[in-house]
Amino acid sequence: MLPALSHVRDWIFDLDNTLYPASSNLFAEIEARMGRYICDLLDCDIDEAHRVQKMHFHNHGTSLSGLMAEQAVDPHHFLDFVHDIDLSPLVPDPDLPRLLAGLPGRKLVFTNGDVPYATRVLARLGLSDSFAGIHDIHATAYRPKPHVSAYAGLCAAWAIDPTTALFAEDMARNLVPAKAVGMTTVWVDNGSEQGPPVARDHIDYTTHDIVAWLRFVEES
Repeated sequence: MLPALSHVRDWIFDLDNTLYPASSNLFAEIEARMGRYICDLLDCDIDEAHRVQKMHFHNHGTSLSGLMAEQAVDPHHFLDFVHDIDLSPLVPDPDLPRLLAGLPGRKLVFTNGDVPYATRVLARLGLSDSFAGIHDIHATAYRPKPHVSAYAGLCAAWAIDPTTALFAEDMARNLVPAKAVGMTTVWVDNGSEQGPPVARDHIDYTTHDIVAWLRFVEES
């Protein structure tokens, strides 16, 4: 495999828009359900719900964190509602399980979603047996990526040495803390980036497609 990655022992992957293409548009379903949830919660119209959702996302890292901080929303209730979506747009890539299995070391999912949702997505993608574990929003004590504590908690929970870890993620801003603690970083630049722009000097590799990048790693 790629000699520059021979030090990697833990391969950490974001879930949404990273392990599947952003063109699946799955997050649009989730955002629509977030809008409905906020409409009911605040008794507002959908435009105001969208404004609130984006405000919380930018100010707190996730819409959930903002709703918990300002409206005392129960995270389990919120996540169960917004993740009740149709996963049929996800098309499994038959090569992805093999490529992940070929990586030397442990594979983990690090997501701002929760374990039940991540488990459903991985099953749909044919990846149920590809990962040693899932570190979710509950495990971060609701301090999501890109909060520094989320990365410290991940490393502590799974005994990860960040200098021998790689993190692949579709949000460039979520790679900043990963690089700061010593991880190798992969930005999956597939059009799903949100939030204010950040410098790119913390990114080691850029790809538009995680499967294509893993093939590159395998063949190099």
